[in-house]
Amino acid sequence: MLSRTAENLYWLARYVERAEYLARTIDATLRVTALPAAYIGKTNEWDSALLTAGVAESFYQTHEEANEHNVVDYLSFSADNPSSIRNCIEAARLNSRSVRTALTSEMWDTINSAWIELQAVWSKGTSTREDLAKFLRFVQETSLRFDGSAYRTMLRNDAYWFSRLGLHLERADNTARILDVKYHVLLPEEEHVGGPLDFYQWSSILRSVSALTAYHWVYRETLKPWLVADLLILNGTLPRSLASCYDNLVRNLDQIGVDYGRQGPAQRHARGIRNRLEHSNMNDIFQHGVHEFIQEFITDNSRLGEIITKQYLI
Repeated sequence: MLSRTAENLYWLARYVERAEYLARTIDATLRVTALPAAYIGKTNEWDSALLTAGVAESFYQTHEEANEHNVVDYLSFSADNPSSIRNCIEAARLNSRSVRTALTSEMWDTINSAWIELQAVWSKGTSTREDLAKFLRFVQETSLRFDGSAYRTMLRNDAYWFSRLGLHLERADNTARILDVKYHVLLPEEEHVGGPLDFYQWSSILRSVSALTAYHWVYRETLKPWLVADLLILNGTLPRSLASCYDNLVRNLDQIGVDYGRQGPAQRHARGIRNRLEHSNMNDIFQHGVHEFIQEFITDNSRLGEIITKQYLI
């Protein structure tokens, strides 16, 4: 496969996953802002949404206040934000056009129809909460359709493996960032861990990664921060956990290595991260510091993306 084709497939999957993640982040933030009035004003949830998305610095270059209108517009529709949902869908379509012959018809139809609907229905943004809810559902359903069509219709060859690399690398970064913001930023200092506000925030974060029901299935008790962290970091049965993402990254990199006849630094780096996760436990992570552990993971995950690019995509 040409490196340019592999790069387009890799980034196509990343952009679709990122768009869904932003939609989930906005939805989770809206849920928290609907808390009882007694909690309003104790924390700026919209500022935390920017931090989770990694765009706070660029946002404040053009905006003075992080409120619902400004943040929703910036994360969803802003042309000035390279990672906005609109730009992600447009970039995904551009990448899919470049590798049209490497995609199945179902995958192409999903991206192309989403792009057409974006232009026809959502070109002016949303004006009401109801419209915003419809838009967020549209984005999430687009991602689910794309992921499902890739899983059901693609040959298990290098095209599939490179697209899965992009998906799981992006998913790991997203899960780590939303967990880090919760531990490091979101809970106000005057709130006690385990208090009512804490409960609402943890619920919203689990909803943002579709893991609230999974949490109750696994642990069968009320929400506890260390159990939520255990689920999102170490539980390999949760598709969005860091452990699950790296199980898939190692598997797909190994498939590429076998197909191309040699291993390389990407395979070794991914295995190192997976082994660290496999040999970690929550007691050690809490003693080391959750924020420090996740920041180290985000750096290592970003480094893997750089190594994959140098090894295969240039």
